[in-house]
Amino acid sequence: MFKKILFATTASPTCDDAAKVAFDLAKKYESTLFTFHVFGIPTHGASPFIVDVRTGEEEVHDEDYTAWVREEMKNTYAKQLEDADKCIIECTVGAPATAILRKARKEDADLIVMGAHTRQEDVGAARYRHIVGSTMQKVARGARCPVLIVSRPCNTCFWYFSNILFCTDFSKAALSAFTFAYQTAQAIGCKLYLFHAIDITDMQYGKVAGQEEIENRVQRARRKMEETYVPRMKDYDNYEIEIWEGIPHVEILKFAREKSADLVVMAHHTREIDPEKALLGSTVEQVVLRSACPVASVNRPDKVDASFDRHGKTPRRQTETVQ
Repeated sequence: MFKKILFATTASPTCDDAAKVAFDLAKKYESTLFTFHVFGIPTHGASPFIVDVRTGEEEVHDEDYTAWVREEMKNTYAKQLEDADKCIIECTVGAPATAILRKARKEDADLIVMGAHTRQEDVGAARYRHIVGSTMQKVARGARCPVLIVSRPCNTCFWYFSNILFCTDFSKAALSAFTFAYQTAQAIGCKLYLFHAIDITDMQYGKVAGQEEIENRVQRARRKMEETYVPRMKDYDNYEIEIWEGIPHVEILKFAREKSADLVVMAHHTREIDPEKALLGSTVEQVVLRSACPVASVNRPDKVDASFDRHGKTPRRQTETVQ
């Protein structure tokens, strides 16, 4: 299903949870796994000095230092590498997000796996609102393939995959996320939940919706779900439609916990704008930071179509702009 997986890592304990998912995926699907670390940021122009992204110290960048970093990576993932038949360890210097996107484009990766952040702190803390603009945000925005974000330990990690949760707001961007969720569920043969949370946060500002109005909105959402997504699944019947009301990210997290979801799939953004300019939507961001299972952020339809085309359609291709 995933021929090539790019695991973007800082080669530190903060990426251990993402590493488990990446290596498990590669092992199960016999994928080529690129374990990729951007270890230093150049200081000025052609200067031989870099700033080490883990220590913050200024170091001299030469072949010996690069070889040392690569050896450290092998030591860090020594246990996982014992069972990894097709794992390539690589490291480089540069702007992290730019280097990751270039690598994904060069290798034509089907999936990028990475952690939600690089600091060893509580991932649910309010201070992580600055995640917008971080490496993860920039990669999710610029990647042509789905980006799997892992912020906590994952117990199932695709080996005992049973429940995929697709969350939609019926935006155009959500259709790409649906394609990825459906085709993944179909390939694995697991349950797919189609979920929509009716946003009633307006009630906090004096707009009180009556029960009849909420029920009407639930019915309309269910009809839209059946009209938009069900016909695209053809004869696939291992799915359920659920409509809840409340604060979207709270309801998504509650539903994911209730159904023991192994994977949450959402659109990277919901506004009808250029994916290159889109910021990670607040609902997706909150789910990423708090989800007990990995969250897949899907930005574009082209790589999804290219990876999972099963009905003879010609995949759409777009040019990825590296920022």
